[in-house]
Amino acid sequence: MSTSTIGVPLTRVVVMGGTHGNEMSGVCLVKKWIKDSSELCRETFKAEPFLANPRAVERCVRFIDQDLNRSFSMEKLSASECENDPYEIKRAREIYQRYGLNLSSADFIFDLHNTTSNMGTTLLYCKLDDYLALHMARYLQINCDDASLPCRIFFIDIPEKDNVYLQNIAKHSLTLELGPQPQGVTRADILIRMKNLVNCGLDFIDVFNQGKEFPSFETEIYRVASKMHYPRGADGEIQAFIHPKLQDNDYLPLNPGDPMFKTIQGEDIFYEGEKTIYPAFINEAAYYGNNVAFVVTEKVHFTVPTLRLKH
Repeated sequence: MSTSTIGVPLTRVVVMGGTHGNEMSGVCLVKKWIKDSSELCRETFKAEPFLANPRAVERCVRFIDQDLNRSFSMEKLSASECENDPYEIKRAREIYQRYGLNLSSADFIFDLHNTTSNMGTTLLYCKLDDYLALHMARYLQINCDDASLPCRIFFIDIPEKDNVYLQNIAKHSLTLELGPQPQGVTRADILIRMKNLVNCGLDFIDVFNQGKEFPSFETEIYRVASKMHYPRGADGEIQAFIHPKLQDNDYLPLNPGDPMFKTIQGEDIFYEGEKTIYPAFINEAAYYGNNVAFVVTEKVHFTVPTLRLKH
């Protein structure tokens, strides 16, 4: 089995909250850590807390002009600046200048999110070969286990040139996506869970920096395949909604013939695909504007190579 090595310790670690201004766990934690960051100190580094979208946080909305977490394509970051640019494009450029300039980029970014879907703890990453992020995810699964909030690894398979997510600007990154939690609401159980996960992730980086080798392992990954849209009528209105048997069943198998939607009249609409899928972000409130009922994932097995610091 091959070994993945990283040449230097990770010392520039950033904890981002408020990428979406109404996802309150990250907002609350980062505000706390900005006032007192002692909890983010480790023997080999000190993490930096950062509020990504302060205007959206102030108004308790997802974004001001457009989704900040879809604003980090190189095309947008490198385009000529214009006074009329959307606020989030301007903010994305500021963040990129601070944390994403090649050799001076952040070594690791935690991006803290909440979902209204019943997804427990989702550890989301966007670079298939980010083995450090995968080893951290495994470390969190082992050391922060909580039967009430299953911990799953979620991979958005997207070419790097098309990667629009904030986490893409760092050398390594992991998005923590915790739910269910309503927009604009803080749940203490979810908040504490996220706090524990961040601290556990910082512990992982610290022991990695000190030379600990992490052995190869096999894992299951939920890999994005497509999106399922709501049925709509000629007038553009949604005609059917998430079926009660599917609601809150994120990551559970949806088999051909299973009920998927239910109309206002009470009629069932069934999944007619040819293979079993694993829905995630089911009935996510933020996705209604994009007509997304849920994200279709496939469950795949993945071998992660041994990880160590290069001597």
